[in-house]
Amino acid sequence: MTSLGSTGAVPPSSDPTSAFRHELRAWLDDNLTDRVRGVPLDLEAGTEWLTLMREWNATLADAGYAAVGWPTSFGGRDSSIYEEVAWAEEMHQAQAPLPLNPIGLSNIAPAIMAFGTDSQKERFLRPMLRGEHIWCQGFSEPDAGSDLASLSTTAVRRGSNYVVNGQKVWTTLGHVADYCELLVRTDPSASKHRGISCLLVPMGLPGIEVRPLVTITGEAEFCEVFFSDVEVPAEALLGAEHDGWRVAMATLAHERGGVAGLHLRVRAKVVELIALAQTTARSSGTMAAADPLVRQELAAVHIQAECLRLLASRAITNAANGLPPGPESSIAKLVWSTLEQDLAAVAASILGPDALSGPWARAQLYSRALTIAGGTTEVNKNVLAERILGLPRGPGL
Repeated sequence: MTSLGSTGAVPPSSDPTSAFRHELRAWLDDNLTDRVRGVPLDLEAGTEWLTLMREWNATLADAGYAAVGWPTSFGGRDSSIYEEVAWAEEMHQAQAPLPLNPIGLSNIAPAIMAFGTDSQKERFLRPMLRGEHIWCQGFSEPDAGSDLASLSTTAVRRGSNYVVNGQKVWTTLGHVADYCELLVRTDPSASKHRGISCLLVPMGLPGIEVRPLVTITGEAEFCEVFFSDVEVPAEALLGAEHDGWRVAMATLAHERGGVAGLHLRVRAKVVELIALAQTTARSSGTMAAADPLVRQELAAVHIQAECLRLLASRAITNAANGLPPGPESSIAKLVWSTLEQDLAAVAASILGPDALSGPWARAQLYSRALTIAGGTTEVNKNVLAERILGLPRGPGL
């Protein structure tokens, strides 16, 4: 594999991750087998795949490499943000599968650490780390997507339980999840941000119905989830009652912070496209890379990918210096989502009709969703315009 280098997000005087990288590379050399190397994260692949990945996940966790930024008391390494970036880069370079719980480890676990009781931390964090339990987020609803605080799923306290009724949608991994971080409205008389609570809900409770949503790619990555008089034990409450908006914002802050690592996969695709252009022959007998239009398109996506890397570097450096989150993650999300669509278009320019089959055919379809997923482009642009550029709110907003 062609080396992609690092983010460059290191202090100017030295690289504080060299010892960590050396240790991780040595561990991967000893533990990453050909049976596991390069296996993609695909929770729909079946029981045999899931068993293999759970074994690998447990191996990572036992060595402290499943979530290096977690505190050592919960199975992590108390790694710095620079070491977390180094971990992502080295795992990518080695083609080592990532842990099974991308949502749980990155987004939900930090919220449990910040707001959970000792009992919740003991019950949920270790199984999540080892891949024994898979988690999903029950946030979006049919009428509460970008305006999340408008959610209407209710939870009414009755004795020792909350009784939950409502619907969630676009719930990633909902059909395979064991638990859900669920936002519910517990005080309908309060302002919409103040009447929300967060529950940690077992997905096997009576009254929960999960319906996979088959997307244009033919895959069922997302689900809609229905709650009909679901009795959730009161000890499932995460944080204080009616204070769920604060828990939600902590969860989403970690979700958006993860955008900084997207450049690794994007830059790998650019390398792949360059190689593809150099080996794909046209009817004239010349390679696609000789076409001036293809060369221009390749240069454009290469530049955008480098811009994404630099945005990641800035976000990482600011975080390491204790600065509050800036606009970098929001801008990076905009660049990444449109760049993924551009990459699929360049593949079509190189391959022609052959782009209608194979992995780039899926990219053509899947990339259309990326300007919606994780924050719609139009909404994101409004946020940047108002909060970063200081522009006035548009009419009706």
